[in-house]
Amino acid sequence: MARVESSRRLGLRVPLSFAVLRAGVPGILAPPPRSCHGFSHMPYIPHSDPDREEMLSRIGAPSIESLFECVPASVRFPELDLPPGLSEIDVRREMESLAGANYSAADGPCFLGAGAYYHFVPAVVDAVLRRGEFYTAYTPYQPEISQGTLQTVFEYQTMICALTGMEVSNASHYDGATATAEAVITAINVHRLKRRKVVVSPWVHPEYRAVVRTYTQGMGLHVVGDVHSGPMAPASTLEALGEQVDGDTACVIVQYPDFLGRIEDLSDVAEAAHEAGALLVVVADPIGLGLLKPPGEYGADIVVGEGQGLGAGLTFGGPYLGFFATRDKYVRRMAGRLVGQTVDAEGKRGFVLTLSTREQHIRREKASSNICTNQGLIALAAAVYMAAMGRRGLRELSELCYHRAHYAADQIDQLEGYTVLREKSFFKEFAVRCRRPVKAINACLIDEWGILGGYDLGRDYPHLQGHMLVCVTEMNPREDIDLLVEALGDACGA
Repeated sequence: MARVESSRRLGLRVPLSFAVLRAGVPGILAPPPRSCHGFSHMPYIPHSDPDREEMLSRIGAPSIESLFECVPASVRFPELDLPPGLSEIDVRREMESLAGANYSAADGPCFLGAGAYYHFVPAVVDAVLRRGEFYTAYTPYQPEISQGTLQTVFEYQTMICALTGMEVSNASHYDGATATAEAVITAINVHRLKRRKVVVSPWVHPEYRAVVRTYTQGMGLHVVGDVHSGPMAPASTLEALGEQVDGDTACVIVQYPDFLGRIEDLSDVAEAAHEAGALLVVVADPIGLGLLKPPGEYGADIVVGEGQGLGAGLTFGGPYLGFFATRDKYVRRMAGRLVGQTVDAEGKRGFVLTLSTREQHIRREKASSNICTNQGLIALAAAVYMAAMGRRGLRELSELCYHRAHYAADQIDQLEGYTVLREKSFFKEFAVRCRRPVKAINACLIDEWGILGGYDLGRDYPHLQGHMLVCVTEMNPREDIDLLVEALGDACGA
């Protein structure tokens, strides 16, 4: 039905029989049918020659080839060495075979986190997302016909602000990494490009730090981080970070809880940043904020993070959701979509896009970011999730993750050959020193026990070779944790 409605808006002719095939009954919204194997049917959109001719005439193009004249002729239509085409039956069989080779978090116990988390997604989230009014929606420039979409975005922003302790939120960024990079650009613009130093904690997600450097290359920024010594960072990591802040620092970036799952008081680093006139950027776990003190109460100026855990699911890596919240005084430096509440001519409550000049496509060559319309559907998933969970439900979820993670840590710590690093309190992730290489242990876990093990910290921190980052969420009951402990102690040669 969504495809039909989209085609009608383009002025295309769609047979009624096609609408019936897609929706079951004309005029009734329904999700796409599912095959007996659980896979959604492949969409079929018929474009006849008259359809294509009409579309080309509408845009004033003589042919499809003319649409690509701006591409150099040498690379415009390259010869591709492709195998012969397949029938629809053969394609379906091949795709189902490939999909069947995957081993997902739902197929067995999963203790892998490190930025992408296996959390429960209530059925109501998918039920709302599948409504055609939402999954066909684009940027709601016309408020008179977009009140539903605008309100969901407004509610999302409101809940993100309540969760982070900030005053304004956009909706949204591609993922947590790009949201972090956008926070750097916001900080640079707040200081009118006069400050060029960015201080990043080494315990911010390694991929986020890499994206920050890639995103800002060519801007003349100096990105620095704390220097480690010894097997673990010293207890004064945040203090050492604060010592690197000076009058040229635009922002300081820390993670909360950090990449190892540790919880720290951010007050001192916030004070150090603000004394130097820099902004404090906090990369936060939204699930953890159901239990932990909001970054806004520590004095954070910008709070960003990955919202995948808020109803998006793992989905083999995306699409994900980067949330971004800040102080009201920085709102005009913030990229992304922003919805506000107002009243119409009759005094009725309504919703509109506000600060539309901040939309990057309007600014064109003056834009400071390429972020504009993106991830709106995943922001909706987060809004439905947070509304369904409520304040109490989110806190109970956070407590469940916390207590199960600590139960797992206590059990693993009793195994010979394993030591849980406990120099600080932690939320749902913790580091474990292992006697054998983590890669070998994980291979044993998946091959012999069907368990997705933890993250190999040696991949990003050379001084943490032989250390595994274990993640425990509400999806890991005690039976799964006990099985992991047994597997670590027996099959993995503790």
